[in-house]
Amino acid sequence: MGLHRRLLFAVLTVSCVLIVYILALTLERPLVPLYDFIQRASGTKRPTVKPARPAKPTDPPFIGDSYMSEDVPPQTGCPDSIRSRVGKTEFGERFLESIPVLQWAKHVTPEQHRRLSRYPGAHGWGGIDYDSEILILSKMFSFHFIDFNNENIRKIMLILFTMCLWIVVVFRTNGAIIKGFEEDVGSRTTHYTFSTNTLMNSMLSYAGIGYRRPPVSKETRYIFLPDHDRDYLLMKAAATHTLVDRGREKGKNPVKYFGEDVSAEKLKMYHPDFIRYLRNRFLRSSTLKTRFKDIYRPSTGATMLLAALHTCDQVSAYGFMTPDYKKYSDHYYDKNYHPVGFFANHDLRMEMNLWQQLHKAGLMRLYMRN
Repeated sequence: MGLHRRLLFAVLTVSCVLIVYILALTLERPLVPLYDFIQRASGTKRPTVKPARPAKPTDPPFIGDSYMSEDVPPQTGCPDSIRSRVGKTEFGERFLESIPVLQWAKHVTPEQHRRLSRYPGAHGWGGIDYDSEILILSKMFSFHFIDFNNENIRKIMLILFTMCLWIVVVFRTNGAIIKGFEEDVGSRTTHYTFSTNTLMNSMLSYAGIGYRRPPVSKETRYIFLPDHDRDYLLMKAAATHTLVDRGREKGKNPVKYFGEDVSAEKLKMYHPDFIRYLRNRFLRSSTLKTRFKDIYRPSTGATMLLAALHTCDQVSAYGFMTPDYKKYSDHYYDKNYHPVGFFANHDLRMEMNLWQQLHKAGLMRLYMRN
């Protein structure tokens, strides 16, 4: 009986540690003590960043179809995950498993700044000051991986890899109006994607119908899409609980948007390589051949959905544009019919076709009215 009790206690302990770890991975919280313990025990080093992939010689320089690549350990053993199936679909050649989705401290080097400074807007660090913006924020871009290649860790994780532990995450973006629509859209928000520009526009445009600020909760993580230096400035102010020190948002208090308990842990930022990769590999619009090429990028919603496809096992999408979009108003909360607006900085029709293709390929479930 004593041996059985000890074995039961050991199994329960390992199970609890694994569940906490998966929850932390899902919310992207650093597990410093656990990582440091494993590092000391195994003598392993943190993963290093590999050289960028070679670019295609036929691409114009601004395309930059060359990206940072890093070792990303598997976060699940589920046999039906998106990553396990994407290679068998038409998207297999486009999909890069090693692309960094978010910016982390190890990505911030003078060499990477020189490389990314060639690309403006959301696609690089062009126009972003390295010393005063990127380098300061790099202290907040911290994350730690468990070494899944270590034999002892693999044995411990075997119990997890033989089952699928589903943890539901809820991504929202821009004018995410929840109050009054909970029965249809739920109330949780684990990840909120936005740029400073789309956030300010949403607060201005949808104030009359109840949008005051992004969803605020203890579990919510705020993922900046770095469209301008405004995003770096707002993120820095939010992480340090100070007012924005310059730019269009000078003097604004980030607590107004993200709540009193906002911290560096709750703030994330997409890697510009990831945004450029989405544009080049999934949404290479004919707009790139026009005078609007410098302002064109995937929409904030498209970035959010494709980020989910690169990080989650299963993805269900609600409220995205479908071929019969003219029958319906632009937003689920519109009191009166409001047609979808089309602008040069996004190719919404191309995005709509991509959602259809991903749905048919079985890589996500797109909810459509029958």
